[in-house]
Amino acid sequence: MNPYSRRDFLKTGIAAGTVAAAAPTALHAAISPTTRTALDKVTLGRSNVKATRLAFGSGTNNGYVLAALGQQEVNRLVAHAYDRGIRFYETAESYMTPAMLGEALKPYPRESYVLMHKVTTNNDGDPKQRFDAMLKKSQTDYFDIMLLHWQTTADWPTRSKRWQEGIEEFQSQKKIIARGASCHGLPAFRQVPGNQWLQVSLVRINHNGSRMDGDTYMDNNNPDHRDEVVSHIQQIKKEDMGVIGMKLIGGGQFENSRADRQAAMRFAVQTAGVDCVTVGCKTTQEIDETIDNLNLALV
Repeated sequence: MNPYSRRDFLKTGIAAGTVAAAAPTALHAAISPTTRTALDKVTLGRSNVKATRLAFGSGTNNGYVLAALGQQEVNRLVAHAYDRGIRFYETAESYMTPAMLGEALKPYPRESYVLMHKVTTNNDGDPKQRFDAMLKKSQTDYFDIMLLHWQTTADWPTRSKRWQEGIEEFQSQKKIIARGASCHGLPAFRQVPGNQWLQVSLVRINHNGSRMDGDTYMDNNNPDHRDEVVSHIQQIKKEDMGVIGMKLIGGGQFENSRADRQAAMRFAVQTAGVDCVTVGCKTTQEIDETIDNLNLALV
């Protein structure tokens, strides 16, 4: 979510039959013990990592949104997310947030939550040194999931080979539990089905193709390619790969429309069939609303 319309986030009313974001307990009271919820722990395919369906995303505008709030406020947001039951947190080497998120998670038992990180697969540096530095910055002994970040070309499976080998080495040492990739653009994403190395895939998905994959890696709106993205998701799910959805706010385009935020969540969960979703939130109200939106999508 972009930082410029924070006060507008909850302006829109909620359609009849939905529950107000300001009163999340009303929704929880209506959920039966057998209903799927945002806070269920699910297994991400063959990775065997178990995470809550909702992840606390820290990468909005490359993390500048959270970084602008300061450490104390990030601590408060993470505490609220944890208290609400979120046990999945994500960041990336290229974001402003790894150290801030690591500091905010210090009060909680490490085994109680899943931490997903992403490595920038450029030509700089030694993978071992980079992963060690990432662990130190995040104040953790291991990452539950490590993704090859921002894969944009059709040749990424060979071009990122040394980073794959680095991840495998850290997996052998239990410093990384599961591995995957975050692809941008269909040339890269088309390489995911059938890829035996991948255990987890982070995918851009929403109901109208906003900031989703197209013919290039650019963050354009690509409604004409939405169905192809869905078909690839469904295929990799059949291959027992864990799938995490992102861009549920359309790269900020749904900031002022809760109807779109709910529609995006429903589409990701019900039509595409992702296992989990990651959403960036900068207020406790946004966290509460996102939990409710996902709960409604799972009914």
